[in-house]
Amino acid sequence: MTYSIVAKDADTGEVAIAVASRFFACGAMVPFVGHDVAVASQAFCNPLWGLEGRARLAKGEKATEVLADFVARDDGQSIRQAHMIDQFGDIAAHTGSDCVDWAGHRSAKGVSVAGNMLAAPAVVDATLAAYLDNMDQPLLERLMRGMEAGESAGGDKRGRQAAGLVIHRGEDYPWLDLRVDDHADPLAELRRLVDVSQERYAHFAMGLATRANFSGMIDRSPIDAAMQQADAERRDMGIPSRSFASEA
Repeated sequence: MTYSIVAKDADTGEVAIAVASRFFACGAMVPFVGHDVAVASQAFCNPLWGLEGRARLAKGEKATEVLADFVARDDGQSIRQAHMIDQFGDIAAHTGSDCVDWAGHRSAKGVSVAGNMLAAPAVVDATLAAYLDNMDQPLLERLMRGMEAGESAGGDKRGRQAAGLVIHRGEDYPWLDLRVDDHADPLAELRRLVDVSQERYAHFAMGLATRANFSGMIDRSPIDAAMQQADAERRDMGIPSRSFASEA
């Protein structure tokens, strides 16, 4: 019912999951991301794989060991699909033998793509290739280009409905957490939300409290200045805001 990317940026420490599906609110059920680990549970998903997996990986367990334990314990493992990345950047993936075709997974250093009920293997191949072809881009952009390439290759063979994206930057809370739960073109809407997030929210997030700084940035003047500069640059380039927000 789904295809997703699990990725970790070795340079920045960012860890993320992006997902799309012909399934309502897939962004609520599939991604489980921590400050330096991530688990995607899909197909006939078992959310306990995500919850327990994230907790165990965060304590330093290896992805291969955690996933092997889940497969051994879960009587429904043949209809499950999951992939995860641990603190060491290592990946483990499982596609149960009874997942609906096409179902499978691919991986490269620091990134895994998995899907089921897909139009063809080309969906995961194109997703992974687009991610790897854009390594000069920030992780957020790599994820979006990968997912968009997967959609162009056929995506979920049943159609489109929902998408989601979660990125953590070394904290227990997400730097960015976006969901499109019910939409005719969910990845296009997710792209719009990503663009809107970079207009103001990304600048605001710079001031959030961190493990290293409990108070965060309490002087908001640098944040306001960054927002104003970004607004001016967009105006100079003739780029309108993509936000639907209205002024009072």
